Amino acid sequence: MSVNFQQFKEKMSGAFAFRLFLFRFVPAAYFAGVRLTAFDEEKATCTVPQKWYNTNPFKSIYFAVLSMAAEISTGVLCMAYIYRQKPGVSMLVTKNEGVFYKKATGKIAFECKSGKAIEQAVAQAIETAESQSVVCHSVGKNKDGEVVAEFYFTWSFKKRSI
Repeated sequence: MSVNFQQFKEKMSGAFAFRLFLFRFVPAAYFAGVRLTAFDEEKATCTVPQKWYNTNPFKSIYFAVLSMAAEISTGVLCMAYIYRQKPGVSMLVTKNEGVFYKKATGKIAFECKSGKAIEQAVAQAIETAESQSVVCHSVGKNKDGEVVAEFYFTWSFKKRSI
């Protein structure tokens, strides 16, 4: 594990630190109840509970709330791999796609296992000074382990000019 990744993980692993990060930079996710529950070099898991304020008229979690939790499960990995890089690396979502299988009720956990692909894309962006893209897959499951939704986020990484 790189020193920078480890520093970022330590910074974000505390529940208070992650909530403070969300409150400051992604307040909609903070108020929706998104939480980071697992995080290592290969994968990250975020959960979101069903509450009255994130439920749609069909009595399931609103799709945009699901998308936020899924995006954060991919984005936290991206942020960890660009954290304190020299030279700096920018990141940006360039595309997203969602597939919904059943009503999302209760607590939904989104897991992204794209850590190694992200690490490679960031390394290539630094090495080649050209924009690199990676498609990150996040799967959302309910408490019974049933897949309720899948999201695909295309992240672009580019070495910053000095």
